[in-house]
Amino acid sequence: MNGILCIDKPAGFTSFDVIAKLRGILKMRRLGHAGTLDPMATGVLPVFAGYATKACGILPDEDKVYLAEFRLGQVSDTQDSTGTILETHDFSGIAREDVLKAVPSGQIMQIPPMYSAVSVGGKRLYELAREGKEVERQPRSVLVKIVYCPVFHPETGTGKLEIHCGKGTYVRTLIHDMGQVLGCGAVMTGLRRCCASGFTLEDCHTLEEIQKLADENRISEILIPTAKAFQALPEIVLNEQQTTHYRNGVKLGLSQLKHQLDESQKRYAVYGTPDGFLGTALPDTENDCLRIERNLCEPREVQT
Repeated sequence: MNGILCIDKPAGFTSFDVIAKLRGILKMRRLGHAGTLDPMATGVLPVFAGYATKACGILPDEDKVYLAEFRLGQVSDTQDSTGTILETHDFSGIAREDVLKAVPSGQIMQIPPMYSAVSVGGKRLYELAREGKEVERQPRSVLVKIVYCPVFHPETGTGKLEIHCGKGTYVRTLIHDMGQVLGCGAVMTGLRRCCASGFTLEDCHTLEEIQKLADENRISEILIPTAKAFQALPEIVLNEQQTTHYRNGVKLGLSQLKHQLDESQKRYAVYGTPDGFLGTALPDTENDCLRIERNLCEPREVQT
């Protein structure tokens, strides 16, 4: 089995828990996921199966959309409501417009929270945090594109934020930093990922649904072709001879493909004849060849 299964991750599961569960359901080991979700979070978790696992680190669409719930007036060690409350403050007088203005946006520098999977000195930050240690973390550049505040209740200091952001953004840190700007603190109380890597909740299935389909031998009905994750890339279509050469590792000259190339494009999705989606490639103008970035299709069976 090769392709993508979109899972609606349940609360209380780590992303690795989902993979472990699916390995048992699907009876296969070669599974990987794109975009880690905290145990509290639910929603879109793309899972890659078989040869598609090689796509996990090179997805062209790294944008995410989250619906996050928050509560003003508190600061916690985890920056969400699952942690220990360290401070409480008055939040009276804060309006929805104040909340929106306080959320960091644009290309910002964000310090990863201690309770995160970031590694420092070969050890995960959350492991150090559980030992009661806090270490210096280097700020990271992340992109927060759009922020809405569709719901806010000033009497309780609770509300929801819709956040469109890029790869590596910690939503609970955005909410924590928002609370610092407001001067009253804030914690995340819930998080649902609505979109990731071009996939939405409409593409997703629960683990219970996956189990049922596997029992009925119908997983193929919901398996998404790997090509869908790369549909945002421009295409190069090879003829049969070019496909054979490409799949055998022969570098194709750019002059053979010039009618399909655009100087402004640095990366392509490659399709073979009659094989279909083969993977991704990069035009190497210095050496006048199409350089394979990643093969994402099954190897051809050797004819004997």
